[in-house]
Formats: sequence, structure tokens, C-alpha cells
Amino acid sequence: MSRQDSKRQEKMMSRIYRGKEIFKPLNTGIIDEHVKCIREFVANIFFYTKNDMTIMIDAGYNYERLREKMSWIGLEPENIKHILITHQDTDHVGAIENDSDLLFKNAKVYIGEIENKYLTGEKRRKVIYGLYKLPMVKSDNERVLLKDREVFYIGDIKIEPILVPGHTWGHLVYLIDDAYLFTGDTIWFGVDGGYSFINVLAESNKVAIQSLEKLENLLRARKISPKIITGHTGWTDSLDFAFAHRDKVCNSWHKQKPHDPVAPYDAYDESDDTEQKAKTIRLEKKKVSNE
Repeated sequence: MSRQDSKRQEKMMSRIYRGKEIFKPLNTGIIDEHVKCIREFVANIFFYTKNDMTIMIDAGYNYERLREKMSWIGLEPENIKHILITHQDTDHVGAIENDSDLLFKNAKVYIGEIENKYLTGEKRRKVIYGLYKLPMVKSDNERVLLKDREVFYIGDIKIEPILVPGHTWGHLVYLIDDAYLFTGDTIWFGVDGGYSFINVLAESNKVAIQSLEKLENLLRARKISPKIITGHTGWTDSLDFAFAHRDKVCNSWHKQKPHDPVAPYDAYDESDDTEQKAKTIRLEKKKVSNE
């Protein structure tokens, strides 16, 4: 998808979702000693650092302010050599598209072997219940194709990709050092907990719900409770909160209930995302209702 297509999508989605409390991105800032975040309109991208190695999780929009916002949190694009991609939607791969600013042109891109078929043209990304095909994403970055649950390391960072089809057919989440789970567009957080991600953007809502069930069962069977970090609605360290409504789908056709008092009216309005806040305020987790 070109930069022009991205700008068109930005304007259209701003009108469609205004006031519905669908997108609730984190502002640019720091979650903890390992994870930093950048806001790009309604989407978040993340950077994970351990022992002087920093990897990027998702590449956001084809976004003109990325270098600027990276500087707010002490990062430089030239130092990013590894990018994990959850899925190929343009709000997750924009910074590696051929007509982007090419800030990461020398970075190695990691993507699921199924998801890569969207980039090669073997599959076409469909939304709105299969009625609309999105433009293809084109990128020349070196790619490493990943298999489900095939653990690998970048430096000392342990990474396990987990296949969770539904939103796209090859969507991956990344379990990092068994302590952080970057979920892309698999989980949507309402004020009362997690749901399967937005209905009209899924290849299959039925499969997405099944994937959430498998993901929860996997985490509980391993007796781990990582920080669960989403692409559009913040983070939590509570499995109960994250999977509270995993059998239900976020319905984007109407305003969300229960009402979320901190949800932005227009999540494409970035006026609240400032350098001063990025440097002084830690990004708070979503809280369980009884906390």
C-alpha cells in the first residue's frame, strides 16, 4: 500500500470510527526497562531492548514523524537491524514499504511463512467480510520466514512466534523471553477486558476466536503470565483481563459498551502525544475492574 493509500485510509477511518471508542492507542513513551512504544495515529509500534540489543515489533504506518518520535525515547532508526512483523496490514508494515522513508532499509524482517504469501501476491488481504481487497504491500527488505512455535534468538533475546490466524491467515504473536507477549491485532481491550479483534477487519472471526482460546490455554498450561501488549488498545499483566471475553468479537458498527471514559473521541488526533509526556510519564497498564 502506497503512502497515498495510507493517507486516504487515515482520513476514511477517522470519519468511520470517530466517537465509537474502538481505537485506544498508547501514547509514545516507556512501558518498563525493556519496552518502549511509539504512537502512530491509532497504532502502536514497540521496541524491546536487552543487553544493548534492540529489536522492533511491527513497523507501523507509512508515517512521516517516525524518526522524530523515536528521538523522543532515545532511539535511532539506523540502530534497528531486526523487525518482527505480526502481520502485513499497512499499519504494521508501513515503515518497510518501498515508498516509505526507508529508515530501516537494511533491517532484517521476520514474518510468518503463511503471512508472507500476502507480500508475494499468493494471497490477497480481504476485509469487511471478504467484500474488499486491500492494495498489496511491497517491500524489498531481507525476510526471514518463521514457523509456528519455532523458538529462535536475536542476541540474548528469546523469541517464540505463535500462529494465531483469524485477523489474517498467517498472523503471529511474539512471546519474548517468556515475559512479554506482543499480540498485534489478535486482542482488543475494552474497559471490561479483552475481546477478539475488530469484526470487519478479520479474514474469519470464527477462526480468530478459536485462536484466542488456543493462545490462552497455551499460556495457562505453561503457567506463565507475560505482559500482554496490543497493537491498538494498550497493555495488561493480567491473563484474566486479557481473555475475559475471548469468545466475543469487538463489534465496530456501534459505540462500545460499557463506556470507556479514557477512550479518545478521534484516535487519529495525536495532539495528546507529546515529547514532554514521552519523557516523563510511564505508560500505565489496563486495570482489572476491581483494582
